Amino acid sequence: MNKSCEKYIPFEPIPLSDRTWPDKRITAAPVWCSVDLRDGNQALIDPMSVTEKLELFHTLVDIGVKEIEVGFPSASETEYEFLRALIDGGHIPDDVTIQVLVQAREHLIKKTFEAIEGAKHVIFHFYNSTSTLQRKVVFHTDMAGVTKIAVDAAKLIRELSQPAIAAGMDLRYEYSPESFMGTEMDNAVDICQAVIEALGSTPDNKVILNLPTTVENCLPNYFADEIEYFIRKLPSRDCAVISLHPHNDRGTGVATAELGLLAGAERVEATLFGNGERTGNVDLVTLALNMHTQGVDSGLDFSHITEVRHVYEKVTKMKVDPRQPYAGDLVFTAFSGSHQDAISKGVAYMKESRSPFWEIPYLPIDPADVGRDYEPIIRINSQSGKGGAAFVLQSFGYELPKAMHPEFGHIVQVETDRVGKELPAEHVLELFKTNYIDATHPYELLEYAFTDQAHQVTFSGTLRHKDTVFQVSGAGNGPIDAFFTAIHGQKMDRFTFVDYKEHAITKGSDSLAVAYIHLKDQLGKDVFGVGISPNINLAPLKGILSAINRSVTQDRR
Repeated sequence: MNKSCEKYIPFEPIPLSDRTWPDKRITAAPVWCSVDLRDGNQALIDPMSVTEKLELFHTLVDIGVKEIEVGFPSASETEYEFLRALIDGGHIPDDVTIQVLVQAREHLIKKTFEAIEGAKHVIFHFYNSTSTLQRKVVFHTDMAGVTKIAVDAAKLIRELSQPAIAAGMDLRYEYSPESFMGTEMDNAVDICQAVIEALGSTPDNKVILNLPTTVENCLPNYFADEIEYFIRKLPSRDCAVISLHPHNDRGTGVATAELGLLAGAERVEATLFGNGERTGNVDLVTLALNMHTQGVDSGLDFSHITEVRHVYEKVTKMKVDPRQPYAGDLVFTAFSGSHQDAISKGVAYMKESRSPFWEIPYLPIDPADVGRDYEPIIRINSQSGKGGAAFVLQSFGYELPKAMHPEFGHIVQVETDRVGKELPAEHVLELFKTNYIDATHPYELLEYAFTDQAHQVTFSGTLRHKDTVFQVSGAGNGPIDAFFTAIHGQKMDRFTFVDYKEHAITKGSDSLAVAYIHLKDQLGKDVFGVGISPNINLAPLKGILSAINRSVTQDRR
């Protein structure tokens, strides 16, 4: 047995027997901060250019993000140049606050103040690592040592910020104890309290305390316990905004963020589609739309999610996974027959009931809410059921009667088995037209006329069977009954009429009527036909002949 797991030190959760967060609900959106332009960018093989960063910045603004971390201006000239381009180019709306990141180091702090000159609203975000592992392996110091680094930086930042504040800049502070998740909670409380005091934060001028899962190393519920414990123990809680910065190393970034919000956090730093180092940051899109599906207004606009995705893919050179929640190519797609049937019934229920609530199985969100189309929801391959093909035809205006679904579903199934891959919607439509609408031989209606007298309809017309042309006539209580009477005795009398359905497939003066005809042959076998015509009386006649033609053609095979 592989014992390699024994070299890992299990995470030790804090004892919190009276936790309250499991009974809480998320009822309002947090403050959102995008870190795409910093955390997301530094994870790219080819970092974004200034032009690409500007495009992404404006996309974030359009989404409705009000706090945007724009970079690490002291780290490189490119980062510095981008920040200056934002400020000098007038790209920052008055209701948007830019955030800049800097290590708790004197010369970097001074350079960052130079970079933000002229900005209206700024969050000055500084950090140093506080975890047990980092103190032991990287910094070779104790908690007192890392606390001094943070406090000295806080004092310097407070001092250097006074001229900017006096000049009218709205400047706020943010401190991150990097690797908070791996820091002893009492130590995390102590260093954050020391920073609050050094910055002179008050209830009217709060510091943002950003608590990162820099490297995710525990269960989301353990992290929620940490957040609740931290908030309880922080003496100056009323002087702080509690912010989260989850990563996704264990694949639980979204859960970590959501449980952290339950535990009392008020703000979240995230990226579009979870871009970021290693396995990425927490996904802003998923978090926001998860809230949306629970009746909570996220405050963000993802009604054009495909456009957002295209910008993201263009500037980052990263691809959004086809299974990515809400935005992936396949997330609103069902191939399974039973799932297709449930979705189709859900769509019908919504139309019939006019319910104000979204109640469609297998679709946790209305695709229209994110600007996605209904048409691709049900896609056809060898796993699809009888109702899937009929649902696809709805996007082309055809509403097949339920009784017809198995027959057409079988036709499509045979074709998927033949080609061995997914059938595009256009291919399904072509199968429908070929098998039903184009079934115009061997019987063909050449001429026809109806007369209506004394509640009785008389049909007279000319039909062709192969090379033979003949006249028929008959009377009945309606056009269909009259036509059946007329063709009786013309080798077509082995069919009995069962049912029909008719509707328009276009609107306006040039609208077309489509008629679905259900017959039975002399053996009791169901036979279906489809007729289309601008004439509402002619469409069912074509449908009857379509059914008969299909039946006699199949008999010869």
